Amino acid sequence: MIQRAKEALDFSYAPYSDFKVAASLLTTDGMVYTGCNIENAAYSPGNCAERTAIFKAVSEGERDFAAICIVNEDQKGGHGICPPCGMCRQVMMEFCRPDDFYIILAADEDYYEIHTLEELFPLGFGPGNLEG
Repeated sequence: MIQRAKEALDFSYAPYSDFKVAASLLTTDGMVYTGCNIENAAYSPGNCAERTAIFKAVSEGERDFAAICIVNEDQKGGHGICPPCGMCRQVMMEFCRPDDFYIILAADEDYYEIHTLEELFPLGFGPGNLEG
């Protein structure tokens, strides 16, 4: 997953921040969907890599996800740990089980962290909160 995410960095559109982010999303049946950040001159209409990957998968009928891997490349070409923003965590909450959806934050194949969505988004609000 780390390698697939790193390959998606090539497609990042980050002319304003020059901070590239990419993600690879693993479905429970083994499919992988990638995404990258896409900036916009108006800033707000941009989209994060994680949401790009999730929306791409959902738009193709996928609904069961096991893990996502997130990588980045800064202005100097460096790679570090890049956690998902709040909006991305909320989107993950919509489509993923917080206790067994894994978020891999990777600088490279040798340096990475693995967290559950529940760890990164405690007390998250999701579809279960609306069940009567």
